[in-house]
Amino acid sequence: MTQAILVSESTLTDRYQTTIPDTVRKALQLKKKDKIRFTIGSDGNVLVSRADVEEDDPVLGDFLAFLSNDIAKNPAQMKPLTADMKIRGDELIAGVEFDIDSPLLDEGE
Repeated sequence: MTQAILVSESTLTDRYQTTIPDTVRKALQLKKKDKIRFTIGSDGNVLVSRADVEEDDPVLGDFLAFLSNDIAKNPAQMKPLTADMKIRGDELIAGVEFDIDSPLLDEGE
């Protein structure tokens, strides 16, 4: 287990609600309407963290860094999107329906 730098307690109400202690709110830099994430470990410990949008996709940051490095190393490879490329892209996805917010299926489904 990692060493605790802050320990704080809160009480559950009759409706199973609780108040995030001031010290925790300050440590996580939480403001009203911010979201928090509860991560339950196999040992029963619960980690409370900010639920930032940037954390939703753990691969996105690495991918964007890869693109940034590649563009910096090979600027001559950058080409503008032409009207023909746009038309071709539209043709490739014509009739494809998807919900961008639906979860991805496990492989094999």
